[in-house]
Amino acid sequence: MVSLKWIVFLCVISFGLGVLFSNRMWDGPQSEDQTLYTNKVHLGDFETTSDDCVTNKKLIQDEQVIKEFSRAHEAIESLDSSVAKLRMELPSNKKSRKIGNFDNSTSNSTNTDNSETGKKVFMVIGINTAFSSRKRRDSVRETWMPRGKNLLRLEQEKGIVVRFMIGHSATSNSILDRAIDSEDAHHNDFLRLEHVEGYHELSAKTKSFFSTAVGKWDAEFYVKVTTMFMSVKYHEPEYWKFGEEGNKYFRHATGQIYAISKDLAKYISINQPILHKYANEDVSLGSWFIGLEVEHIDDRTMCCGTPPECEWTAQAGNVCVASFDWSCSGICKSVEKMKDVHAKCGEDAATLWNALV
Repeated sequence: MVSLKWIVFLCVISFGLGVLFSNRMWDGPQSEDQTLYTNKVHLGDFETTSDDCVTNKKLIQDEQVIKEFSRAHEAIESLDSSVAKLRMELPSNKKSRKIGNFDNSTSNSTNTDNSETGKKVFMVIGINTAFSSRKRRDSVRETWMPRGKNLLRLEQEKGIVVRFMIGHSATSNSILDRAIDSEDAHHNDFLRLEHVEGYHELSAKTKSFFSTAVGKWDAEFYVKVTTMFMSVKYHEPEYWKFGEEGNKYFRHATGQIYAISKDLAKYISINQPILHKYANEDVSLGSWFIGLEVEHIDDRTMCCGTPPECEWTAQAGNVCVASFDWSCSGICKSVEKMKDVHAKCGEDAATLWNALV
């Protein structure tokens, strides 16, 4: 029998030894919460380190993208500047032309349609016409406008292109369009415009003519002539822009006939979308050139009245470029009178072919 004192002593010794060895040799099991917390701390450290690497890589990539974008932006600005400079210089780029010896090396084609693109010529004359003006066109063809082979010869030898200019009807491939196609197939003297015909669309038609002509021919001058004879007075709804009420316009050429240089024709072609259209096309043309360094040549000796005035001038050796009956701002009853005016006031046919241009 062990005494009670020894039992108590052994228990105390055993407890002390147990506490001593358990602290030094083995860590007791951790609770679930403690394990998760530790894992989270380590995982968090890893994620922090990983995020730092990704962030650094992204910053480096962003810097490279910014540098590439800056270089691209600088290149675009440089290109825009170059294009703008070329546009400013293009209208002033004049090619040399020998007087009296027109270079028709590019005029070998007998087709006067799409093959003419960019061909060097001296002058392009566009005669404004309408679907209903067939008789007027025929009267022009029978008088001062050459036909057939002579029209092509005029272009090849003298560099003078003459075309009736007309757009299209509002209806695609209408009977009006087909009639013009048939007439053009016979005479081959039309310039078709991307324009819908209409009496109140003459300003738009004028822009379309110069833009189309500049694209097809490289000419020194572009001339617009009309066979649509109207009254002398015109109403301008936007008259208030001119400063006074009424037909007191700024300087502009009369709409019956005028010529502009290559530079001005290219100016119209380049700026066509932003040029304002007034009700009257000749007033519109004058407004487009306000603010430009344009030389206005108003030589009244180039135009004269219908017989007997132009007849007297012709007999004196000074044939007019154009004859007008000022009472109707054109030639009244032009279909009937065109032949008479041409016979009395026009030049001899040989004069044209012997002229140095």
